[in-house]
Amino acid sequence: MRWGVLVLAVVLAGCATKSEDVAPSYVSPYQFEALTCSQVAEESQRIAQRANELAGVQDSKRTKDTVATTVAVVVFWPAAFLVSGDDRNTAELARLRGEMQALEQVSIRKRCGIQFQRPTTG
Repeated sequence: MRWGVLVLAVVLAGCATKSEDVAPSYVSPYQFEALTCSQVAEESQRIAQRANELAGVQDSKRTKDTVATTVAVVVFWPAAFLVSGDDRNTAELARLRGEMQALEQVSIRKRCGIQFQRPTTG
C-alpha cells in the first residue's frame, strides 16, 4: 500500500501545471521603455493572443497527463512514463505573462491609459 501511495505521489508531481497556475516570470519593463503608447497596446495584444493560445495547449496537456496518471495508477503502472509534465510551453507562457506585467508597468509610467485585464482564476 505504501508503495502505491509513493508511486501515485511521484506520478502526480509530474503532471503539467494548469494554465491558471503558471506564474509570470520576471521581465524587465525597461526593454519596452522606448515604445510609444500605441506600440505598447499593439505588443500587449500580440502577447495576450499568444498567451491565450499557450494556455489552451497547457490545459490540454494537463488533461492528457491526468488521463495517463489514472491509467498508470489503475491499470498499468508503466504508463506513468507517458506523463509529460511541464515543458517549454509552460516556460513560454510564464515569460509572456511576465512581459504583460512589464508592458503594464510601462503603460502606467507613460500614462497610456491602457486597461490590462488579469486572467481569471478557477
